[in-house]
Amino acid sequence: MIGIGSDHAGFELKGYIIEHLKERGIEVKDYGVYNEDSVDYPDCAVPVCEAVLSGECERGILICGTGIGISISANKIKGIRAALCGDVFSAAMAKEHNDANVICLGGRVVGRELAYMIVDAWLDREHLGGKHARRVAKIHALEQ
Repeated sequence: MIGIGSDHAGFELKGYIIEHLKERGIEVKDYGVYNEDSVDYPDCAVPVCEAVLSGECERGILICGTGIGISISANKIKGIRAALCGDVFSAAMAKEHNDANVICLGGRVVGRELAYMIVDAWLDREHLGGKHARRVAKIHALEQ
């Protein structure tokens, strides 16, 4: 199960990504928003991140206008490793090296087709472990 959420600026792209995930046979839970009425992106990050941390969702996708604000917000939540991804290589490395459990996209920055490729690259990769696991453990240590 993939959790997905957005603010008003990411609403349109979120809909496209939900459909793309469903076409891939991936179960998706939409945590809102459900229209383009203005909202604050920190509020939109919390439900998806809580679902990832609780195990309700395996991973999360968050979208705001640039992806910056929602990624900063998500990374304030202990246990979340959110990566702002605007290209396919970064999305792959976010999972393989950083074991990112959330990716963030900019709805006003990334087009639909590129968003699909970014999401697919992140979903189709696994964390490599080894030296990368040691580094992820050091990231967690910073939260203490």
